Amino acid sequence: MASSSSVELEAISAVEKELDRVINKFTEIKESATAEINDVATLLEELMRALSKAEQEMTGSTINTGTQVDTDDPMADEADMQVEMEPSPPRLTDSQIAIITEALQKANEKLQRLSADHRDLHGAVSKVGKVIDRNFISDFTATTRTDALQDGENMMLLNKVMAKHYCRQGMDDVARLLIEESNMPEDMAREVFESESSFAEIYRIWKAIQQHNLKPALEWTARYSNELIAKNSSLEFKLHRLAFLQIISRGMSAQTEAIVYARNNFYKFVDRFESEIPNLMGCFIYLPLGIENSPYKHLISTEMWTEASYVFLKDACHTLGISKNSALSVVINAGCTALTALLAIKQVMQSRQVLNIWCGRDELPIEIDLDPEYRYHSIFACPILRQQTTEENPPKKLTCGHVISNDALHKLSNGHILKCPYCPVEQNADEAVRIYF
Repeated sequence: MASSSSVELEAISAVEKELDRVINKFTEIKESATAEINDVATLLEELMRALSKAEQEMTGSTINTGTQVDTDDPMADEADMQVEMEPSPPRLTDSQIAIITEALQKANEKLQRLSADHRDLHGAVSKVGKVIDRNFISDFTATTRTDALQDGENMMLLNKVMAKHYCRQGMDDVARLLIEESNMPEDMAREVFESESSFAEIYRIWKAIQQHNLKPALEWTARYSNELIAKNSSLEFKLHRLAFLQIISRGMSAQTEAIVYARNNFYKFVDRFESEIPNLMGCFIYLPLGIENSPYKHLISTEMWTEASYVFLKDACHTLGISKNSALSVVINAGCTALTALLAIKQVMQSRQVLNIWCGRDELPIEIDLDPEYRYHSIFACPILRQQTTEENPPKKLTCGHVISNDALHKLSNGHILKCPYCPVEQNADEAVRIYF
């Protein structure tokens, strides 16, 4: 697998290199575009000044230009009045026309350069997609089970898992629509909402903490205070600490309220948090300056709220005995982790023309090393046949206490008599009991 890892690193490096080129091009275009736009703005300002000046000159010329009317000639009155009411059309001078023409030409040239740079950028971005296609596999059919979702029962189980996931996210309306459109049986639909009702409350409280609303979380911890103490959880203290800091952050006007809150809520944490509580009391010294201008400013940072929200999620799920991640998210994340290794081993098996070895319907050709968070139970590998047990080949406990797989049991038994491969005890093979890990 070392070779596959190096191939993956090379592929990632190739994509990163192309991305760096695109980012550098973005930066260059941004800088040049800013300069070009500033130049165009300057040209347009000059153009506006030239037009304004021309307008003023033409207005003055029209006002100063007049026709002398002979008052003694009555026949001239009507014609001369008409001449006065129809001033000569304004005209730009040659220099003004030259300024306007030059400004428009320069603006047009700069806009054309910006357009050309933009087209070049499109080409650079498209190269990233080509590099990704060239270095990564987009066809995952070799690792799929085409028959897995052809069974109606399996499809219904998938719909159930998806509906539970939506319930966990607080999207009950989406879950109900999925249940309705998939024609899920009533008992299964009821189980979806009943099983996820506890987590739905946890999710709402978790979102409230992220929005700096501590009231629902404090009410929940008060309800489960004894269970949290038994698990040595720091959740309740962290929530009260944030509530105290929310009060004291309001400044001198909230000093008395902060003191009262500390007296009413921190006394039960003195034994476990004897160093943290005095540090919190030090915040009072900096009230005139503001906590944000003190050595304690890290206590009111966004990271403290994020930490508290995830501590709540972990401890609340542990207290209620439910998983903090939905089954759907666990399966998808674990599958994405395993996908790279499966694709790599598939390529190796194809190159060596041994792809037909991968024939186990419920068995992988290699061991996939998942993170500890995805390990929910032990896996038993039969020491006789050297393979992991499955639903079709479960582990069996012999009367002597040793454990082997069901297939090994049948291979070692002679009729109903079985001699344990690890001890001299002979026993009835039918007395072996299935065990669960």
